[in-house]
Amino acid sequence: MQQMLRILIELFTMSAIRYFVIAGLPFIAFYKVLTTWFAKSKIQKRDADIKDFKREIFHSVQTSAILGIIGFIVLFSPLKNHTLVYTDINAYPLWWIGVSLGLSLVVHDTYFYWMHRIMHHKKLFKLTHLVHHQSTNPSPWASYSFQFIEAWVEGAVLFVIAFLFPIHPLTILLFTVLGFVINVYGHLGYEVMPRWLRHSFLFEIINTSVYHNLHHSKFKGNYGLYFRVWDRLLGTEHPDYVKEYDRIQENRFGAELSKQALNK
Repeated sequence: MQQMLRILIELFTMSAIRYFVIAGLPFIAFYKVLTTWFAKSKIQKRDADIKDFKREIFHSVQTSAILGIIGFIVLFSPLKNHTLVYTDINAYPLWWIGVSLGLSLVVHDTYFYWMHRIMHHKKLFKLTHLVHHQSTNPSPWASYSFQFIEAWVEGAVLFVIAFLFPIHPLTILLFTVLGFVINVYGHLGYEVMPRWLRHSFLFEIINTSVYHNLHHSKFKGNYGLYFRVWDRLLGTEHPDYVKEYDRIQENRFGAELSKQALNK
Protein backbone atom coordinates (compact mmCIF):
# COMPACT_ATOMS: atom_id res chain seq x y z
CA MET A 1 0.00 0.00 0.00
CA GLN A 2 2.82 2.37 0.90
CA GLN A 3 4.60 1.59 -2.36
CA MET A 4 1.43 2.31 -4.33
CA LEU A 5 1.04 5.63 -2.56
CA ARG A 6 4.69 6.49 -3.19
CA ILE A 7 4.34 5.77 -6.92
CA LEU A 8 1.14 7.81 -7.12
CA ILE A 9 2.81 10.75 -5.43
CA GLU A 10 5.80 10.47 -7.76
CA LEU A 11 3.57 10.38 -10.84
CA PHE A 12 1.57 13.37 -9.64
CA THR A 13 4.80 15.25 -8.89
CA MET A 14 6.16 14.48 -12.36
CA SER A 15 2.90 15.58 -13.97
CA ALA A 16 2.78 18.79 -11.93
CA ILE A 17 6.45 19.63 -12.62
CA ARG A 18 5.87 19.03 -16.33
CA TYR A 19 2.92 21.42 -16.21
CA PHE A 20 4.66 24.22 -14.32
CA VAL A 21 7.87 24.00 -16.36
CA ILE A 22 6.44 23.57 -19.87
CA ALA A 23 3.57 26.05 -19.32
CA GLY A 24 5.43 28.34 -16.94
CA LEU A 25 8.52 29.11 -19.02
CA PRO A 26 6.55 30.33 -22.08
CA PHE A 27 4.25 32.28 -19.78
CA ILE A 28 7.20 34.09 -18.21
CA ALA A 29 8.75 34.75 -21.62
CA PHE A 30 5.64 35.92 -23.48
CA TYR A 31 3.59 37.49 -20.68
CA LYS A 32 6.24 38.95 -18.36
CA VAL A 33 9.77 39.32 -19.72
CA LEU A 34 9.51 39.69 -23.50
CA THR A 35 5.98 41.04 -23.85
CA THR A 36 7.05 44.03 -25.95
CA TRP A 37 9.29 41.87 -28.12
CA PHE A 38 6.42 39.53 -28.99
CA ALA A 39 3.70 42.20 -29.16
CA LYS A 40 3.18 41.78 -32.91
CA SER A 41 2.67 38.04 -32.43
CA LYS A 42 -0.23 38.43 -29.99
CA ILE A 43 -3.41 36.89 -31.36
CA GLN A 44 -6.03 38.77 -29.30
CA LYS A 45 -5.49 42.43 -28.43
CA ARG A 46 -6.99 42.24 -24.98
CA ASP A 47 -5.07 40.77 -22.03
CA ALA A 48 -6.11 37.86 -19.87
CA ASP A 49 -6.80 38.63 -16.21
CA ILE A 50 -4.89 37.31 -13.22
CA LYS A 51 -8.14 35.70 -12.06
CA ASP A 52 -8.05 33.64 -15.26
CA PHE A 53 -4.50 32.50 -14.52
CA LYS A 54 -5.40 31.46 -10.96
CA ARG A 55 -8.46 29.52 -12.16
CA GLU A 56 -6.47 27.82 -14.92
CA ILE A 57 -3.68 26.79 -12.55
CA PHE A 58 -6.13 25.46 -9.95
CA HIS A 59 -7.91 23.21 -12.44
CA SER A 60 -4.63 22.19 -14.08
CA VAL A 61 -3.23 20.93 -10.77
CA GLN A 62 -6.37 18.83 -10.39
CA THR A 63 -5.87 17.50 -13.92
CA SER A 64 -2.23 16.70 -13.15
CA ALA A 65 -3.36 14.53 -10.24
CA ILE A 66 -5.89 12.69 -12.40
CA LEU A 67 -3.32 12.11 -15.15
CA GLY A 68 -0.98 10.70 -12.52
CA ILE A 69 -3.67 8.23 -11.44
CA ILE A 70 -4.30 7.17 -15.05
CA GLY A 71 -0.57 6.70 -15.57
CA PHE A 72 -0.45 4.53 -12.47
CA ILE A 73 -3.35 2.35 -13.67
CA VAL A 74 -1.76 1.81 -17.09
CA LEU A 75 1.82 1.24 -15.94
CA PHE A 76 1.67 -0.21 -12.43
CA SER A 77 -1.75 -1.77 -11.75
CA PRO A 78 -2.76 -5.35 -12.68
CA LEU A 79 -4.37 -3.86 -15.81
CA LYS A 80 -0.89 -3.53 -17.29
CA ASN A 81 -0.80 -7.32 -17.81
CA HIS A 82 -3.68 -6.99 -20.27
CA THR A 83 -2.24 -4.07 -22.23
CA LEU A 84 0.42 -4.02 -24.95
CA VAL A 85 2.84 -2.05 -22.77
CA TYR A 86 6.27 -3.70 -22.81
CA THR A 87 9.23 -2.92 -20.55
CA ASP A 88 12.07 -4.70 -22.37
CA ILE A 89 13.23 -2.03 -24.80
CA ASN A 90 14.87 -4.72 -26.94
CA ALA A 91 11.57 -6.53 -27.46
CA TYR A 92 11.00 -4.36 -30.54
CA PRO A 93 13.44 -2.49 -32.82
CA LEU A 94 14.51 0.89 -31.49
CA TRP A 95 12.89 2.58 -34.49
CA TRP A 96 9.55 1.41 -33.12
CA ILE A 97 9.91 4.01 -30.34
CA GLY A 98 9.62 6.77 -32.94
CA VAL A 99 6.92 5.03 -34.98
CA SER A 100 4.78 4.29 -31.92
CA LEU A 101 5.20 7.91 -30.83
CA GLY A 102 3.88 9.10 -34.18
CA LEU A 103 1.00 6.63 -34.02
CA SER A 104 0.17 7.84 -30.52
CA LEU A 105 -0.17 11.41 -31.77
CA VAL A 106 -2.40 10.33 -34.66
CA VAL A 107 -4.61 8.24 -32.37
CA HIS A 108 -4.76 11.04 -29.82
CA ASP A 109 -5.75 13.60 -32.43
CA THR A 110 -8.58 11.37 -33.66
CA TYR A 111 -9.71 10.59 -30.12
CA PHE A 112 -9.55 14.26 -29.15
CA TYR A 113 -11.48 15.47 -32.18
CA TRP A 114 -14.51 13.25 -31.52
CA MET A 115 -14.36 13.65 -27.75
CA HIS A 116 -14.13 17.41 -28.19
CA ARG A 117 -17.09 17.60 -30.56
CA ILE A 118 -19.20 15.46 -28.24
CA MET A 119 -18.37 17.69 -25.26
CA HIS A 120 -19.61 20.68 -27.24
CA HIS A 121 -23.08 19.16 -27.40
CA LYS A 122 -25.43 21.52 -25.59
CA LYS A 123 -26.48 18.80 -23.12
CA LEU A 124 -22.88 18.02 -22.14
CA PHE A 125 -21.03 21.31 -22.50
CA LYS A 126 -21.73 22.80 -19.05
CA LEU A 127 -21.06 19.49 -17.32
CA THR A 128 -17.81 18.65 -19.07
CA HIS A 129 -16.20 21.50 -21.01
CA LEU A 130 -17.35 24.87 -19.69
CA VAL A 131 -14.36 25.40 -17.39
CA HIS A 132 -11.92 25.11 -20.26
CA HIS A 133 -13.89 27.61 -22.31
CA GLN A 134 -13.93 30.15 -19.52
CA SER A 135 -10.50 30.91 -20.95
CA THR A 136 -11.79 32.81 -23.97
CA ASN A 137 -8.34 34.39 -24.29
CA PRO A 138 -6.20 31.39 -23.28
CA SER A 139 -2.70 31.47 -21.83
CA PRO A 140 -0.27 28.54 -21.38
CA TRP A 141 -1.81 27.96 -17.94
CA ALA A 142 -5.09 26.98 -19.65
CA SER A 143 -3.55 23.89 -21.25
CA TYR A 144 -4.73 21.53 -18.49
CA SER A 145 -7.63 23.63 -17.20
CA PHE A 146 -10.37 20.99 -17.28
CA GLN A 147 -13.39 20.08 -15.22
CA PHE A 148 -13.12 16.87 -13.22
CA ILE A 149 -15.00 14.74 -15.77
CA GLU A 150 -13.16 16.19 -18.74
CA ALA A 151 -9.78 15.56 -17.10
CA TRP A 152 -10.60 11.84 -16.83
CA VAL A 153 -11.90 11.66 -20.39
CA GLU A 154 -8.90 13.57 -21.73
CA GLY A 155 -6.46 11.27 -19.94
CA ALA A 156 -8.32 8.11 -20.94
CA VAL A 157 -6.65 8.25 -24.37
CA LEU A 158 -3.73 6.49 -22.67
CA PHE A 159 -5.94 3.43 -22.15
CA VAL A 160 -6.83 3.44 -25.84
CA ILE A 161 -3.21 3.67 -26.92
CA ALA A 162 -2.04 0.99 -24.48
CA PHE A 163 -4.50 -1.50 -25.98
CA LEU A 164 -3.99 -0.59 -29.65
CA PHE A 165 -0.30 -1.30 -30.28
CA PRO A 166 2.88 -2.22 -28.39
CA ILE A 167 4.26 0.76 -26.53
CA HIS A 168 7.22 1.22 -24.20
CA PRO A 169 7.04 3.46 -21.10
CA LEU A 170 9.70 5.66 -22.72
CA THR A 171 7.32 6.27 -25.62
CA ILE A 172 4.52 7.08 -23.19
CA LEU A 173 6.80 9.62 -21.50
CA LEU A 174 7.76 11.18 -24.84
CA PHE A 175 4.12 11.22 -25.91
CA THR A 176 2.94 13.00 -22.76
CA VAL A 177 5.74 15.57 -22.93
CA LEU A 178 5.50 16.26 -26.69
CA GLY A 179 1.70 16.30 -26.58
CA PHE A 180 1.76 18.83 -23.75
CA VAL A 181 4.32 21.04 -25.50
CA ILE A 182 2.01 21.20 -28.53
CA ASN A 183 -0.95 21.81 -26.23
CA VAL A 184 0.83 24.75 -24.58
CA TYR A 185 1.65 26.17 -28.00
CA GLY A 186 -2.04 25.93 -28.92
CA HIS A 187 -2.96 27.94 -25.82
CA LEU A 188 0.00 30.31 -25.99
CA GLY A 189 -2.00 33.32 -27.13
CA TYR A 190 0.79 34.22 -29.53
CA GLU A 191 1.64 32.92 -33.01
CA VAL A 192 5.27 31.91 -33.41
CA MET A 193 5.21 29.85 -36.61
CA PRO A 194 7.87 30.87 -39.17
CA ARG A 195 7.02 32.78 -42.34
CA TRP A 196 7.69 29.80 -44.63
CA LEU A 197 5.00 27.58 -43.07
CA ARG A 198 2.16 29.41 -44.83
CA HIS A 199 3.21 28.16 -48.28
CA SER A 200 4.30 24.65 -47.30
CA PHE A 201 2.25 21.46 -47.34
CA LEU A 202 2.53 21.37 -43.54
CA PHE A 203 0.22 24.36 -43.25
CA GLU A 204 -2.56 22.25 -44.76
CA ILE A 205 -2.04 19.54 -42.14
CA ILE A 206 -0.98 20.90 -38.77
CA ASN A 207 -2.71 23.19 -36.30
CA THR A 208 -1.31 26.49 -35.15
CA SER A 209 -1.78 28.67 -32.10
CA VAL A 210 -4.15 30.86 -34.13
CA TYR A 211 -6.14 27.73 -35.00
CA HIS A 212 -6.91 26.76 -31.42
CA ASN A 213 -7.16 30.35 -30.19
CA LEU A 214 -9.97 30.88 -32.69
CA HIS A 215 -11.79 27.91 -31.16
CA HIS A 216 -11.57 29.55 -27.73
CA SER A 217 -12.78 32.94 -28.94
CA LYS A 218 -15.58 31.63 -31.19
CA PHE A 219 -16.50 28.47 -29.21
CA LYS A 220 -17.18 26.43 -32.37
CA GLY A 221 -15.08 24.86 -35.09
CA ASN A 222 -11.41 23.85 -35.07
CA TYR A 223 -11.91 20.82 -32.82
CA GLY A 224 -8.65 19.08 -33.74
CA LEU A 225 -5.65 18.96 -31.43
CA TYR A 226 -2.57 18.47 -33.58
CA PHE A 227 -3.89 18.38 -37.14
CA ARG A 228 -6.44 20.10 -39.38
CA VAL A 229 -7.36 16.80 -41.07
CA TRP A 230 -10.60 15.87 -39.27
CA ASP A 231 -11.91 19.44 -39.27
CA ARG A 232 -11.29 19.79 -43.00
CA LEU A 233 -12.76 16.38 -43.85
CA LEU A 234 -15.93 16.99 -41.85
CA GLY A 235 -16.38 20.70 -42.55
CA THR A 236 -15.85 21.90 -38.98
CA GLU A 237 -12.88 24.15 -39.62
CA HIS A 238 -13.72 27.77 -38.81
CA PRO A 239 -14.14 29.69 -42.09
CA ASP A 240 -12.08 32.63 -40.82
CA TYR A 241 -9.03 30.59 -39.85
CA VAL A 242 -6.76 31.23 -42.84
CA LYS A 243 -7.75 34.90 -42.95
CA GLU A 244 -7.02 35.27 -39.23
CA TYR A 245 -3.71 33.43 -39.54
CA ASP A 246 -2.67 35.68 -42.43
CA ARG A 247 -3.65 38.76 -40.43
CA ILE A 248 -1.37 37.79 -37.55
CA GLN A 249 1.51 36.81 -39.80
CA GLU A 250 1.16 40.03 -41.80
CA ASN A 251 1.36 41.91 -38.52
CA ARG A 252 4.56 40.02 -37.72
CA PHE A 253 6.26 40.01 -41.11
CA GLY A 254 4.66 42.86 -43.04
CA ALA A 255 2.46 43.17 -46.13
CA GLU A 256 4.90 41.11 -48.22
CA LEU A 257 3.38 37.94 -46.78
CA SER A 258 -0.13 38.93 -47.95
CA LYS A 259 1.14 39.61 -51.45
CA GLN A 260 2.76 36.20 -51.55
CA ALA A 261 -0.48 34.58 -50.37
CA LEU A 262 -2.49 36.31 -53.11
CA ASN A 263 -0.05 35.12 -55.76
CA LYS A 264 -0.38 31.48 -54.71
